[in-house]
Amino acid sequence: MAMKSNIIRFLLILIVLVTFLFPLYAEDKRTIPVDMYLIIDGSSSIQSFKSDAVKWINERVVDRILIEGDKITIWTAGDNAQLIYSDTIVTSAGKAGIKDKLNTITTSGKTADFTGALREAASRASQTSRDRLAVTMLITASAEGLEPALTGSAQGLFRWFRSEKYERWQVLIVAPDIGRNVQQSAVAYMSSRR
Repeated sequence: MAMKSNIIRFLLILIVLVTFLFPLYAEDKRTIPVDMYLIIDGSSSIQSFKSDAVKWINERVVDRILIEGDKITIWTAGDNAQLIYSDTIVTSAGKAGIKDKLNTITTSGKTADFTGALREAASRASQTSRDRLAVTMLITASAEGLEPALTGSAQGLFRWFRSEKYERWQVLIVAPDIGRNVQQSAVAYMSSRR
């Protein structure tokens, strides 16, 4: 009986030692390059929340998602959509230029031209090669700013999207060109079932 107790005690100590001495490290090893299309509300409605949104973009997108070889294109959607940055990340130090640009964005427009920016992003995304992943993110202060894009001729661009709401602003991940990828995946799946 004492032998069984000692074996159990030994196994418990071994499990504890392995758990604490050899922590597991999981690392994302993404191999598919990303073309990130980032559209930021350039209207005055986001002005007081801009620093929170930019901090989130820097921490969650620039630092965590983007890696060497990824391309980022940034528009501000003020009175008119304006392309403010486009580059491929060559080194991790290249992320500093993205952050600097994001920190200097002006938000003084009366309205937000999301339609123009989304059309440009969708046009570029449709030209993305099949070995790259196109992602469009839209940062806005409120859903009201999106109303013209949602009800106008650009509403088809919102067929596939996901929204995350934060305290004073929200992010939409829009996939305007995902339809052909979904269709190709469905055809491939159905073909594999035969």
